[in-house]
Amino acid sequence: QRSLRVSANAEPESGTPAPTQPVQPATPTAIATTSAVADKTPVEAFLFPDPEELPDDVPMSIWDHFEELRERILLAAIVCGIAIGACFCFSKDLVVFLEEPVATQGVRFLQLSPGEYFFTTFKVAGYTGLLLAAPTVLYEVIAFVLPGLTKSERQFLGPIVLGSSGLFYAGLFFSYAVLTPAALNFFVSFADGAVESLWSIDQYFEFVLVLMFSTGLAFQVPVIQLLLGQTGIINSTQMFSVWRYVVVGSAAVAAVLTPSTDPFTQTLLAVPLCGLYMGGAGLVRVLEQRKLTAGSGEA
Repeated sequence: QRSLRVSANAEPESGTPAPTQPVQPATPTAIATTSAVADKTPVEAFLFPDPEELPDDVPMSIWDHFEELRERILLAAIVCGIAIGACFCFSKDLVVFLEEPVATQGVRFLQLSPGEYFFTTFKVAGYTGLLLAAPTVLYEVIAFVLPGLTKSERQFLGPIVLGSSGLFYAGLFFSYAVLTPAALNFFVSFADGAVESLWSIDQYFEFVLVLMFSTGLAFQVPVIQLLLGQTGIINSTQMFSVWRYVVVGSAAVAAVLTPSTDPFTQTLLAVPLCGLYMGGAGLVRVLEQRKLTAGSGEA
């Protein structure tokens, strides 16, 4: 049996060549769509990606999103509560550990009001518990936003998350091992021979915890640069061109973030910030060159 459908390029039985199909011109709608995609700015491409770039795009109502968000926040809160409770059981050991930077300087800590030490242990346990629960909280955040990320964004999600976590904990260690002893030794040596160092336990831990967490946040500079570079908002050439402003800005940020007013402690924080910025700009340039190499290889 012969098929009832005849190919458009097949010749009819009479031997007469089949008429050539005219090429349909592109419709104005298709031209506008193509032009809109091509004319997207990097910010628009980041906020409104193409549908094929979203492999896990599942239609959900706003209430479904709220329900999922509520469950993830509840789970993260439970984990934080358990971690804080566990750290409170070892609060005295944590207090002794945080007193270590000035343990050999002859500083004495006092409880200046009833319950001051008790509430201070709550504060120390809270900060430490949040640090221990941070991986769980971070996982819940990633699991919530992952379906809305494009394929290219997912490739950088792992390095950015690991890099951000590593830099934050590196900032905490740098503050505990370098910044805090330097600042406290400056205060003790400056007062030596004039007054005896009797410090409030609450104000001491306020100083140490603020300095540690602000340093950890300041160490996120390369992560922010990488995000800006990948979205195309700014490139490595522009980052390197403003190095003079970066030096001044690092000094200003160090003056704001460090609770102490001595220039030595501020310099100890400003120098690593400048180094992190330059390292982040170099990483953005390496990624840009890799993109150019991949593009030339495909061409």
